[in-house]
Amino acid sequence: MEKVRQGNTAKFNARGEEAAGKPMYREAFRKRRCIIPASGFYEWTGPKTDRQPHYFTAANGQILAFAGLWERWKDPANGEDVLSCSIITIGANKWMGVYHDRMPAVLDERDFDAWLDGSAGPEVLKPAPEDLLREHPVSTRVNKSGFGDDDPTLTNPIG
Repeated sequence: MEKVRQGNTAKFNARGEEAAGKPMYREAFRKRRCIIPASGFYEWTGPKTDRQPHYFTAANGQILAFAGLWERWKDPANGEDVLSCSIITIGANKWMGVYHDRMPAVLDERDFDAWLDGSAGPEVLKPAPEDLLREHPVSTRVNKSGFGDDDPTLTNPIG
């Protein structure tokens, strides 16, 4: 996952309720939308000192399609152009609310074209149906960045 960056501010997620009007995302919301395919995503529960990661994926095993925004910016350190993206998040549905108060905006396939061409507005950024996702706890190794980041077993359920 890349960050959207403008000026000296970087963001991983854009709040769906604010993206159309916030200066940081307004232009991308109008002109630079994307769909971010994902096999799943993580959320953490528990106290900060003992966080438990959970993996969320489509209940039917299909790929999820997150609403996103993309941006091109110049890296101030080396002057190179960088393409980046940000997932749009929305308030969680009741099922997801047990784990987190927000969730990625998962697009319905029938909204793909309208999202990409800009004819759909924030109305397509709604909580996923209650039965769309499934969840299972995974190893806390997910919390250790830089070590085994590409380890496919990090999505395996823990016993």
